[in-house]
Amino acid sequence: MTLSSDIVKAFTPTGALRASINLGNPILANRDPKSGEVGGVSVDLANAFAQKLGVPLELVVFDAAGKSVDAVKAEQADIGFFAIDPLRGQGIRFTAPYVLIEGAYLVLQDSPLQSNDEVDRQGTRVMVGNGSAYDLYLTRELKAATIERAPTSPTVVDTFLANAAHVAAGVKQQLEGDAKRLGGLRLLPGRFMVIQQAMGTPTSRGEAAAQALSQFVEQSKASGFVADALAKHGIQGASVAPAA
Repeated sequence: MTLSSDIVKAFTPTGALRASINLGNPILANRDPKSGEVGGVSVDLANAFAQKLGVPLELVVFDAAGKSVDAVKAEQADIGFFAIDPLRGQGIRFTAPYVLIEGAYLVLQDSPLQSNDEVDRQGTRVMVGNGSAYDLYLTRELKAATIERAPTSPTVVDTFLANAAHVAAGVKQQLEGDAKRLGGLRLLPGRFMVIQQAMGTPTSRGEAAAQALSQFVEQSKASGFVADALAKHGIQGASVAPAA
């Protein structure tokens, strides 16, 4: 993959590649509690793309997906890692997905809810992370249930409990971890959606830049880089997306 100087300049107006990293999705990025260092699958991809461009990498780190999206739209970052959603397509050019992630529902152990299709009923209060892919999706899809919003995706379960909501929605692995941590909780069987996680760059960077980023993602899937990153970080329940 050879990148022209024009494409390198399109991605690096400040001289470095600024990558927007969302810590709200623990499958893709996290901060080491001891060292404070940010790592994960998205950071590995950002590093690899910076190497392709031959430029230094700067991480622009956020605690929620919405903030990460806004940073790229405002061109405070040159690339980002997002769940594909129509509302996010305004101002951002997405690649095809590189990873597929399951979205699930969590309830109290003694909740009468037993399946995903029972959630969308009058009187049911569903807690989601504000601006997350689950928020955007469920805002469109739920017709009878009421959506409530936690500040970030990692705080969904704690906010769900504090506000006595009926359902928490989010990344399956995050919910499983919270259920184990807190006790008295269970996940409803299966999934209510599959998140298509992609890379993106501001639309203003041009068609050639968007195509170069898409080519990088396809090569990263085909070479096994994405699969190796998932394995290295011990990620379960996420899979490499098929070729575009």
